[in-house]
Amino acid sequence: MHSLPSHAMRPLCLNPSLCSSRFPFFSFSIPIFHKFKNNPTIYKKSQNGPPFFSIRCCGSGSVTAKPSWELRRNRAAVQEPDEKVDALRQLFTKPGIGIDAYIIPSQDAHQSEFIAECYMRRAYISGFTGSAGTAIVTKDKAALWTDGRYFLQAEKQLNTSWKLMRAGNFGVPQASEWLNDVLAPGGRVGIDPFLFSYDAAEELKEVISKKNLELVYLYDLNLVDEIWKESRPKPPNKPIRVHDLKYAGIDVVSKLSSLRAELVAAGSSAIVISMLDEVAWLLNLRGSDVPHSPVMYAYLIVEVDAAKLFVDDSKVTSEVMYHLKKAGVDLRPYDSILSEIRRLAAEGAHLWLDTSSVNAAIVETYKAACDKYLMNRGSRGKRKNKQYFESDSLPVGPSGVYMQSPVSLAKALKNPSELEGMQNSHLRDAAALAQFWCWLEEEIHKNVKLTEVDLADKLLEFRSKQDGFLDTSFDTISGSGANGAIIHYTPEAESCSVVDPNKLFLLDSGAQYVDGTTDITRTVHFGEPTAREKECFTRVLKGHIALDEAVFPENTPGFVLDAFARSALWKIGLDYRHGTGHGVGAALNVHEGPQSISFRYGNMTPLQKGMIVSNEPGYYEDHAFGIRIENLLCVQEINTPNRYGGIEYLGFEKLTFFPIQTKLVDLSLLSIEEMQWLNSYHSQVWEKVSPLLEGSARQWLWKNTRPIAKQ
Repeated sequence: MHSLPSHAMRPLCLNPSLCSSRFPFFSFSIPIFHKFKNNPTIYKKSQNGPPFFSIRCCGSGSVTAKPSWELRRNRAAVQEPDEKVDALRQLFTKPGIGIDAYIIPSQDAHQSEFIAECYMRRAYISGFTGSAGTAIVTKDKAALWTDGRYFLQAEKQLNTSWKLMRAGNFGVPQASEWLNDVLAPGGRVGIDPFLFSYDAAEELKEVISKKNLELVYLYDLNLVDEIWKESRPKPPNKPIRVHDLKYAGIDVVSKLSSLRAELVAAGSSAIVISMLDEVAWLLNLRGSDVPHSPVMYAYLIVEVDAAKLFVDDSKVTSEVMYHLKKAGVDLRPYDSILSEIRRLAAEGAHLWLDTSSVNAAIVETYKAACDKYLMNRGSRGKRKNKQYFESDSLPVGPSGVYMQSPVSLAKALKNPSELEGMQNSHLRDAAALAQFWCWLEEEIHKNVKLTEVDLADKLLEFRSKQDGFLDTSFDTISGSGANGAIIHYTPEAESCSVVDPNKLFLLDSGAQYVDGTTDITRTVHFGEPTAREKECFTRVLKGHIALDEAVFPENTPGFVLDAFARSALWKIGLDYRHGTGHGVGAALNVHEGPQSISFRYGNMTPLQKGMIVSNEPGYYEDHAFGIRIENLLCVQEINTPNRYGGIEYLGFEKLTFFPIQTKLVDLSLLSIEEMQWLNSYHSQVWEKVSPLLEGSARQWLWKNTRPIAKQ
């Protein structure tokens, strides 16, 4: 699945602030938490956070979407009525609200990329269902920002009462700049503070204050929920399960012990963990609250001598209860998180908060409680409550330590058990894919008409028969012809296309297994591809090979490698509008931070041994076709003949083993070395995957892994 340009991967955010933390080593044979140079700040806003709703894109030159008005030329000239937007505006003037604009982001209270249906507020109010985007409604305007992956989708889904803001295109203002332009000085902008990270809220506040606009936190109600009412889906309540130690590799007690040592080293007495995958990883738990991601809605507070999980206890089975009790973790109601934050402040806790991910409601509640503490007791007054620290170097009374969550990097560095699970799940996934593609080619040969949804459903059927299958890791992107050019296209039964054998077909899919997470893209042609299609495909393949074979010194951030994947396209003036690689969790989120491979050079997180990243260059001709080739890779140490500077050199080990269609390759564009790479890769595919297949699927794999040679 393509790399995200938004804050969504942490939710894919991989934002610049993620590189600014300190990770001490511990005495484990496999270190869990790792050290970067950084100093914690006391009660200061992070200076490295991403610009508010700033989404940068590449390739805005010759590759541009047609304007919305051209695609909508057959619609009525007047705006379509929008009852939801009108109802939302009526709430602006209610007592206790009094706002002139309301912002509806994509995220839930945990800054998740994928969210439960009951939290899909932006999709409900706008009709746009893409995973990244921000809607703003004023008293007379409605606008939606999204990035280049979603331009075509948004054009189709938004009615004429909405204005599509193509973020990253020349002349398109950021959301905060737009608010400054359309609102009069003194205007009030409302947000739900649970849905914004503290950094994002502070960035927004700073920008709009330049035009004397006020940011208003509406703690007690979400305006979209007010109009959604009874039709709003219920919150998820499926049971939580224990993630087996044979897959997790490290037990919960060891992880918590490492984290507590980190707290002490940072001068902190407790940490709030709000990212759902971090909670799941740290406690070796998995859930099914969120589509495609095996996580549960929960907060976790870890103190130096205690731990509390804030979760709906109806999801907690007796097995999970015993598992948590053994690790010394107590349960608290999910919605009691703010009262616990106030309690910690009242006891003088120095609270570690990752303001790039912890929501503004939690941070502001803590800051207000700190202020109340100091007012009531005085900064040097005696404290009757729990004393967390007695040190001349630390302030008396509660204060915040604002740094990246140390769990983010620890989770990204996979241990041997996690890597083994990822390797095994990828081979089973490849077997399911071989069965699917064998079936599909037979159906195409028989001239059976199949829709894009038919193919996504059939692939799910094959995957679900594999051992350990749980779910898809994202909505399958099944795009024929022009739909393949919609980078994040999701086919729907009532509107999808019939697969055209004479056009390129792009399939980007993945699965969640009990032991691992997969993500793979292949592009194929069932007929005879044009010379243009073959050239574009081959240049994407050349970029894929270049990144796969890259060797680089330790401490190299991912953006340094991004050009490897683009160079062959750049040589003929082509590019693509998404990052080249994103992190992937082990039996967790298909998008994770802090690492990435992207043109977004603000992320200075170095690639390290044990990290998993995708390798997925592409090319898209709007309203024509899309091409993407994606494998997952694991960063590994490379034994180079020299070690200049006495440092390690790193490269990649493949996790994905599945054929790349050679019919689409223009052999004249490949070097001898690139052809050898392709033949070697296909030899490995056959060796690793064929033992899992039989019959026609095995024959299909044999046919599609034969070596190629220049004529």
